[in-house]
Amino acid sequence: MGFMALAQQDPQYTQYMYNMSVINPAYATDTPGAINLGVLYRTQWVGSVGGPQTGSFFGHTSITNRLEGGLSIVHDEIGDVVKETNVYADVAYIIPVSEKNKLSFGLKAGATFFSTNFNGFVYSDPEPDPAFANNLSKTFPNVGVGAFFFGEQYYVGLSAPNLLKSKHLDSDSGIIAAGAEELHMFLTGGYVFNLNENLKLKPAFMTKAVAGAPLSLDLTVNTLINNFVEVGAGYRFDDAVSGLVNIRISPSLRVGYAYDYTISNLGRFNSGSHEIMILFDINRLIPNKGYDKSPRFF
Repeated sequence: MGFMALAQQDPQYTQYMYNMSVINPAYATDTPGAINLGVLYRTQWVGSVGGPQTGSFFGHTSITNRLEGGLSIVHDEIGDVVKETNVYADVAYIIPVSEKNKLSFGLKAGATFFSTNFNGFVYSDPEPDPAFANNLSKTFPNVGVGAFFFGEQYYVGLSAPNLLKSKHLDSDSGIIAAGAEELHMFLTGGYVFNLNENLKLKPAFMTKAVAGAPLSLDLTVNTLINNFVEVGAGYRFDDAVSGLVNIRISPSLRVGYAYDYTISNLGRFNSGSHEIMILFDINRLIPNKGYDKSPRFF
């Protein structure tokens, strides 16, 4: 008899519109002198056994007139068993296509550090599965590509942050076991409607496609009030509904929080997911000055 199990591989984010550097190396702000820094922490499916926990750090800045670069670090844990850390450098080249519209192409390169710890692992069968007999510690090189088209009020991005298929398990000693990273494709987009001087409506979406799993679609609508507080709601099809809020503490600092309520059958076994982010924007040209709007959304 044979069985196939499908599960989440790449981390998912509710505040994805502020975490674009991680999933798309072509992400660009086209803001001279800007340094964008951010950290995000997500604890998923709180109360469930082995619920994923993800922490990410990203930095992004302009290098020359048309060249931007960045660094992203993503650490993901599943229970006390699986740990994965991705460290990547990003480079994006921006091409003006009209007076207000620009297209950038990006490349992501780095490594994935993968480890498992099966000590104390509880098996459902009396005999341990040989596929999980030994702890793993591996390093995989990887590359990613992306494209990003943006204007003053919108953006559309297409990316594949991990092109190489890294094998985590590969055994044929009596029992064939295989486990590998699959190629993930991301399509993202967003638009800002200026309702009046103090109110902006910001819908956004993210679609994730990977072989062997259903298409994932996130829809989010945020409202920016007085360029100070942002509140929103999101829906991940057949998975969760979300609430989002972030506050501008200072011209350079913003703090945000998001909560997911699981609506699938998995919701019976967890109390939701929590996500916290901190965004810090620095203007190299004018010290101690932030920005009137977040370049990260564009």
